[in-house]
Amino acid sequence: MSMTTQQIKVAVAGASGRMGREVVKMVLEDDALQLVAAAAPSAGPVDAGVFAGKPATGVIASATLEEALNGSGADVLVDFTVPQAAYGNARTAIEYGVRPIMGTTGFTPEQIAELDELCKRKEIGGLIAPNFSIGAILMMKFAAEASKYLPHVEIIEYHGDQKLDAPSGTSIKTAELIAEVRRELRQGNPNEEEVIEGARGGYYNGFRIHSVRLPGVFAQQEVVFGGHGQTLKIRHDSYDRAGYMPGVNVAVKKVMTYSGLIYGFEHIMD
Repeated sequence: MSMTTQQIKVAVAGASGRMGREVVKMVLEDDALQLVAAAAPSAGPVDAGVFAGKPATGVIASATLEEALNGSGADVLVDFTVPQAAYGNARTAIEYGVRPIMGTTGFTPEQIAELDELCKRKEIGGLIAPNFSIGAILMMKFAAEASKYLPHVEIIEYHGDQKLDAPSGTSIKTAELIAEVRRELRQGNPNEEEVIEGARGGYYNGFRIHSVRLPGVFAQQEVVFGGHGQTLKIRHDSYDRAGYMPGVNVAVKKVMTYSGLIYGFEHIMD
């Protein structure tokens, strides 16, 4: 069938995880995509469709990413695993000539530069995206714009209590975008004393990032600006993992069209 030759072959890392299951479902529901491999280290040899509540696909989850990718013919790897595994997984994918799409955070600038170089050598694209939500990207863009006019800013991000990294990748990316257009300005009273260590949050380029971790919270971020006699709050709330999938779908298709590693979904957003 001619359709098959045009389909983008997708591998999913962390296929049994909450985000992984959504990715598997999204791939199975798009005729332009074909699920060819899945890795789920602790799940056992289960059909990837089962994780997503779909009929069997014939793609059995492998214990390691190497095993999953070997001979799969995958074009793209979508990875929503854990920060400790992300860098190794991205390297493994590139070694197999598979384009990594990393929704996992925790990469250092040096690792990003190295992965970019490795992608270019293989002449494949790659993407690291702290957030695939269209609303979250707009929140970041608007925050960067506002910081030109209201440079006094703090970021408060809220996630569930099981999140492994703090601050979130989204808040770090927001802070980086703000820092690109705002001169470093150390805020607050110069004689301020932190009576309890960490009370003022994490320090970034003169402003603060606060991470709240509580059960019952999904994902929310607020960027608060202060000026004379006024404040501005830009806030985004995510309620469901499915909200990220349109962005992931765009990424899978776009990553086939360029070479090198891009950091930030906003650079490929339609």
